[in-house]
Amino acid sequence: QVQLVESGGGLVQAGGSLRLSCAASGRAFSPNTMAWFRQAPGKEREFAAAISWSNSVTYYADSVKGRFTISRDNAKNTLYLQMNSLKPEDTAVYYCAASYNVAPRLAYEYYYWGQGTQVTVSS
Repeated sequence: QVQLVESGGGLVQAGGSLRLSCAASGRAFSPNTMAWFRQAPGKEREFAAAISWSNSVTYYADSVKGRFTISRDNAKNTLYLQMNSLKPEDTAVYYCAASYNVAPRLAYEYYYWGQGTQVTVSS
């Protein structure tokens, strides 16, 4: 059984920064890709960023490219999302997810999900 637990969300003013963490636990945890998705009220869950667990190749949605940085610490089984220059439209619940596929951007391709952490950006 794999568990993903996010932390680090909160309230921040526009232009500010937050760092999200996702701690993974469970036997033989070895995904191909881990990612961050986000879901704003009334909207579908959308891809934000992903990282290959083996070689750290990264992928970003256009909406966050240049502002967000995804990284991982394999030894700690922890995924991170550094979010800079935050905008009100970044307000959402942020979820980490793990997939056995290579660099997927669609939510259905991710098998394990965390419970989410709220990020609110005030204008």
